[in-house]
Amino acid sequence: MPETQTGLQRALRHPLVWPVLALVVLLVVNVVAKPGFFDIRMQDGHLYGNLIDIVRNSAPVLLVALGMTLVIATRGIDLSVGAIAAISAAIACTRIVGAGDEGALTTAVMACTYALAVCIVLGAWNGFLVSVLGIQPIIATLVLMVAGRGISMAITDGQITTVHNTWFSDLATGYVLTLPIAFIIALGILALTAVLTRRTALGMLIEAVGINPEASRLAGVRSRTIIWTVYAFSGFCAGIAGLVIAANTNSVNANSLGLWIELDAILAVVIGGTSLAGGRFSLTGTLIGALFIATLARTVNNIGIPSELNYLFKAVVVIAVCLLQSPKARSAFRVRRSSGPGSPGSTAPALVKTGSAA
Repeated sequence: MPETQTGLQRALRHPLVWPVLALVVLLVVNVVAKPGFFDIRMQDGHLYGNLIDIVRNSAPVLLVALGMTLVIATRGIDLSVGAIAAISAAIACTRIVGAGDEGALTTAVMACTYALAVCIVLGAWNGFLVSVLGIQPIIATLVLMVAGRGISMAITDGQITTVHNTWFSDLATGYVLTLPIAFIIALGILALTAVLTRRTALGMLIEAVGINPEASRLAGVRSRTIIWTVYAFSGFCAGIAGLVIAANTNSVNANSLGLWIELDAILAVVIGGTSLAGGRFSLTGTLIGALFIATLARTVNNIGIPSELNYLFKAVVVIAVCLLQSPKARSAFRVRRSSGPGSPGSTAPALVKTGSAA
């Protein structure tokens, strides 16, 4: 029995246990609210259902969160990803609309290529401000967060731009092997990131910069190059997310596209177990966090939470998950429970018998 308890305790200390349990609890709540929640049907050669909608809707958050994970691992933060997503969508949509053949495949490909190139440059600009000029990451990215909205609105002239290109819309609504293309793209970026950070020295260098920048510099690590790279990658991921969001509606509203997605991405990273203090990071945890955020949004609708309480409910659930992940919070709860009345360590006063025996 002691060995079993030790194994269970070791399993509960794993950083991914509590995010997975929280995701399972959300799924159970949805099943209770709607018994057919897990139903998946095949229609027109594609899979449809609540679970398919969740993985498709999680794609933009997962994409942004992947870049955010590496940025946070270097002790940074990127608040500009929502604005970069809006710029990406604005560039792509305006180029498609202004092309001679709006519905052509080459038009969509070239528009997306130009948009992603600009996003990489914007991400590198953030990295330049942080690594070369020494500006605090929250301030450096806050500048582009504010200015980026203005840039995207200038590109679209403050108008909602609508496109008519089926190749572009397939980024969000298309399917490959019965699965949503958006989620497949996100999984592809996840796999590429995992290979680059876990099969090469890049991941170790990122963690070294995040744990102790000065020691890594003395060890010969080019921290400036690492920081520049992760911010450029964050801009790239945000650009793809912006394209997916715009393709979902075949339009771009520069004022609202990608609004607050940076907060969802940060929540996904934190729920996945990556510390905001930098250092070690978990891409698998980020995937679980993104699925948790998407499932939470669906749960709000399924259980009938009033719209005015959506953000409050979301905040309460996220705080509960973060507390479950906190070793200090769990140890404090165990100490409080073990010191309760009737426990071996309890100091409750003993009852004194009265009567002739006394």
